[in-house]
Amino acid sequence: MTVLERRCRHTLEGSWTVGERDGVPFAYTRPSPGRYRWQWYWDSCFAAIAWRHFDPAQSRAELETLLAAARPDGFIGHTIFWEHPVSGPRELFYNVIHTDDPMTATIEPPALAFAWRAAVGDPALEPRIVAHHATVSAERDLEGDGLLWILQPDESGLDASPQFDPIWHHRAQGLPGFLELVRRNREREFRIDAVRADGDPVVCEVLTNVINGLSRLALGLPSITPALIARLYDEPSGIFLPVAIPPVTERIPLTWTALAPLALPDLPEQIAHRLVECLLDDRRFWTAAAPPSVSLDEPSFSLREHFDGLRRYWRGPTWVNSAWLVWRGMVRLGYEQQAATLARGITETVAREGLREFYDPHDGRGMGAEDFAWSALALELLDTSNASAGLPPGEG
Repeated sequence: MTVLERRCRHTLEGSWTVGERDGVPFAYTRPSPGRYRWQWYWDSCFAAIAWRHFDPAQSRAELETLLAAARPDGFIGHTIFWEHPVSGPRELFYNVIHTDDPMTATIEPPALAFAWRAAVGDPALEPRIVAHHATVSAERDLEGDGLLWILQPDESGLDASPQFDPIWHHRAQGLPGFLELVRRNREREFRIDAVRADGDPVVCEVLTNVINGLSRLALGLPSITPALIARLYDEPSGIFLPVAIPPVTERIPLTWTALAPLALPDLPEQIAHRLVECLLDDRRFWTAAAPPSVSLDEPSFSLREHFDGLRRYWRGPTWVNSAWLVWRGMVRLGYEQQAATLARGITETVAREGLREFYDPHDGRGMGAEDFAWSALALELLDTSNASAGLPPGEG
């Protein structure tokens, strides 16, 4: 077993927790035992994909725990509080309607079907997964084209990414006004139709819909890639950008999410090659540990973990899930040498620094939380055959 494999297995095993709440058993990987102890939706999906390299039974148990948290209609919240409800100052920030809610009332990128396909089997054979994705679509497909909309930055999983600053302004995550945004949305019970009706921003965000698109393909549903291109692709610049209602007049900073559609297996090659060109630009994203979460030439790029005492993540460091998603596209498109370089930069960094929440894109210095489970996705980059994991046969 390599150093990387040992580090990943040690972190996954050390972060595993089991128990029971109200007669319902749970078993999941804490995103980081020292900082993030509850179950986060997409963290668990990524952890399940990593677990398949050691124990597929753990993968299934992880995802079954998400399903066990679902409401009768299939909805699964962003964060699930298995051991105890959210309390203290965190009540102000977490998207619960009532303090004793067992999970948040908001979403994260709907990765469950994709993760199940990668680590367990055909998600279309599990009615609870079908119901879950149908519910997310029913609640968040506002235009009938299959694309999902979000009502807060954290629903994208990207939290304080600068792409949201021109949309939410002083209410963007990581700024004092974010508490006001949560309060307003709590009063509306986090119903996106009410948010939109009141004239507050709702956003069709790129990464959320890339993950949604991968899950739809995993379920055998029609692709939303054409809709993604029609609504979010900016032909002059050759990148993808979020769209908001009300419309945004300010320029949206260039972040790695502009490249995230590389993970879609049916992205037209002409568009995909333009994304790779942007990725390979060493003035933007091509660093020793690539890609940084924000383009190097953006004024908002920063490697500071806190701004004036506020956590403002996704503003510069590299995250392993980002590297993994764009790497999948590079492999599909035949960029073998460049994909190997990206993979080597990530795997050697994680082996050396351990599983950290994010990394300095220039020298790979580990940053953020320690023992961060989803950084075990670095295992996927060890073999190019993993680039098609999570896709139905014939879609790789």
